[in-house]
Amino acid sequence: MQIALTYNLKKKDSTKPVDYFSEFDSEETISAITGALSKKGHRVLPVNVSEEDVFFYFRKNPVDIVFNIAEGNNRRLRESEVPAILDYLKIPYTGSSAFALALALNKALTKRILKSEEIPTPDFQVFIKGNEELNPDFKFPLIVKPNREGSAKGISADNVVRDVESAYSRIKYIINTYRQEALVEEFIEGRELTVGILENGKTTVLPVLEIDFSSCSKSGEYFYSWKMKEYQGNAEMGLVPTFHCPARLSREEEECVKEAALKTHRAVGCFDISRTDIRLDKKGVPYVLEINPLPGLNPRESNFPMMAYAAGMQYEDIIGDILMSACKRREERN
Repeated sequence: MQIALTYNLKKKDSTKPVDYFSEFDSEETISAITGALSKKGHRVLPVNVSEEDVFFYFRKNPVDIVFNIAEGNNRRLRESEVPAILDYLKIPYTGSSAFALALALNKALTKRILKSEEIPTPDFQVFIKGNEELNPDFKFPLIVKPNREGSAKGISADNVVRDVESAYSRIKYIINTYRQEALVEEFIEGRELTVGILENGKTTVLPVLEIDFSSCSKSGEYFYSWKMKEYQGNAEMGLVPTFHCPARLSREEEECVKEAALKTHRAVGCFDISRTDIRLDKKGVPYVLEINPLPGLNPRESNFPMMAYAAGMQYEDIIGDILMSACKRREERN
């Protein structure tokens, strides 16, 4: 098959905020996916959507299917851009629909759906102007986040606040810096977990990954902040979390965590692949923080491949299964 690989390439730009390009992919990831597809006999056309006009590119360059990992170009519904164009052009692609990607990018909307489906998620409030009255029922500490970002953009240890004054200060910072609403939610003390789901004719919940930050005290970061994700493994900065996959959970805890991730995957309407971030509190309740339908696929550093490797898969298997799932969906439509 002739396959286009749509992506945004990570780069440096001193005129942009330090975390501006964090969601974009590295050359290593793009090369790894291209190599995996090529090994299976496919011809791969790399398409950097930051530089190409996607609509006109695909009008001129017919392909059988698109392997999509593109984050889009800094618009409100940016992750939906490429799928929406491909839907209009009737070109099949891997991963979730424009609707699911738009929904998952908006943390507050996703959490409302989780609440309606009775999937545990921290209590939350959205701030648009920054002067709305803080929910008096909130239990501190709270965490303040940009509502429509990924890769922990805008999140550091300073975002965990323990009083009303600090909360409003951080809310205003988020609104002014990221030009969007701020999401405030109760900070769940507990174990940090993430769960990958891969569809390849059947739905597979991968082994749960536990991220232990107890070895990161030197950094001052004790959860998955932007700095932790961006510089993970940097010993000088103290950003050296310990990974356990499978996670150190009882059978009952593991079943509850996997069930929460699978319900979230289905509630949001994801296809082919997703990764759900969960905090397991001291009572064993798995609180869903968010879901990422476009999880990182760096073969060395990303959490999703770590979980797949623990399930006995090779990197080529991951990429092949994502493609197979999308192809089956295309056949069913036809």
